[in-house]
Amino acid sequence: MYDYDLLVVGSANADLVIGVERRPGAGETVLGSDLAVHPGGKGANQAVAAARLGARTALLARVGDDAHGRLLLDSQRESGVDTVGVLVGGAPTGVALITVDPSGDNSIVVSPGANGRLAPEDVSAAACLFQSSRVVSAQLEIPLETVVEVVRTLAPDSRFVLNPSPPRPLPGEVLAACDPLIVNEHEAKVILGASAVGDSPEDWARILLAKGPRSVVVTLGGEGALVASAEGVSRVPSVKVDAVDTTGAGDAFTAALAFRLGAGESLAEAAAYASRVGAVTVTKEGAQASFPTAAEVAEA
Repeated sequence: MYDYDLLVVGSANADLVIGVERRPGAGETVLGSDLAVHPGGKGANQAVAAARLGARTALLARVGDDAHGRLLLDSQRESGVDTVGVLVGGAPTGVALITVDPSGDNSIVVSPGANGRLAPEDVSAAACLFQSSRVVSAQLEIPLETVVEVVRTLAPDSRFVLNPSPPRPLPGEVLAACDPLIVNEHEAKVILGASAVGDSPEDWARILLAKGPRSVVVTLGGEGALVASAEGVSRVPSVKVDAVDTTGAGDAFTAALAFRLGAGESLAEAAAYASRVGAVTVTKEGAQASFPTAAEVAEA
C-alpha cells in the first residue's frame, strides 16, 4: 500500500508576474501592470495541481530561509501537499520573472536559487518517500544529476514521469525510465537534436520513443495532445476554452496525467483527463491559483 499517489521532485519558485501589452524586444523597455507575487516553480506547481485533484501528494524540493520560501511552504500545506521532503536553506528561494500579454501567452526567466542546490544526496536521504510513492514526477529546473539520482532511487514497481523543461539532452538512463516523457513542440525538438526529422508531432513522437522512453506524450496547446507507446500513436483532442493566462497549464497537465496513470488509467485516458485539467487552468490568472479541483474539471 502506497502512502502517496504522487511524489513530485522539482523546483519551487516565487513567480513575479507583470502584465504587458506586448513583450519587449532587445534593448526595449515597456510599461506593465503592478507586480504580483505568486507561489510557483514546476515542481511546486505540479504538487499543488495534483493535490487539488485529490491525489495524496508529497514534494521533494529546496527553498530559501526567506519570505518567498515561507510563501511556498504555506501554499503547499494549504493545498494538502505533504512538505516533509521540502528542505530549507542553502541559497535564496528561486524566482521566476514572468511577463503575460493580453492573449495569455507568457515569457519566463528563472533564477534557480535554492533549486540549484537540490542535490543527489538529498534524493538519497529521502529514499523512504520514493518507496512510499506510486508515481514519481520530475522536471529539469533542478540539476540533471539530481534527476539521474531520482531514477536510481525509484521503487521497483513505481512509475516515473518526466517533463524535460527547460529542455536539454538527456542521458539514456533517464530516457529509459520515462513512462511517459512529456514534451511540447519546443522541448521535443531540443531533445531530438539532429534526429528531428519530419514536421509532424507523430514523427517526433516515434523518434523520441526509439530513444528509449517506455511512452511519450507530446502536448500541442490548443490542438490537444498526442500519445505514443509500443501500442501505437494516437491523438487526444483539446477542450476549447477562452485562454486568459497559460502560466502553469503544462504543470497542471503533467500532474493530472501522472495522478491518473497511478490510478490505473491508460495513457490515452489519462491524457484526455489531463487535457481537460489544462483547459480549465488557462481560464484563470496565475499558476497555482488557477489549478482546478476534481469537481471543477467534472463540470468543464
